[in-house]
Amino acid sequence: MPLNPTTVKGNLEVRKLPMAYVLLNTEIGAEREVLNNLRKTEGVLEAFNLTGIYDIIARVKADTLDGLNKVINEKFQIGKIHSKLTVLITDQPP
Repeated sequence: MPLNPTTVKGNLEVRKLPMAYVLLNTEIGAEREVLNNLRKTEGVLEAFNLTGIYDIIARVKADTLDGLNKVINEKFQIGKIHSKLTVLITDQPP
């Protein structure tokens, strides 16, 4: 599967921007603080509290795969995050 999917519209090929979901585990009681910080982070389209194994899910988008990697690995260095799981989206609707 391609990491940077494209769609052909007429004679134009439209490149879709890389996107991922990031699941986070936080320190107990830090969910709201981490969520508020994530929502202010460039590249984070949306973020929500969860119940279950993970505390937060964030949808992240960037211009390039390297840019996506930078957002996830550098800008997600918010304190109080114990672990994260990144799931790349490889197929997006047109």
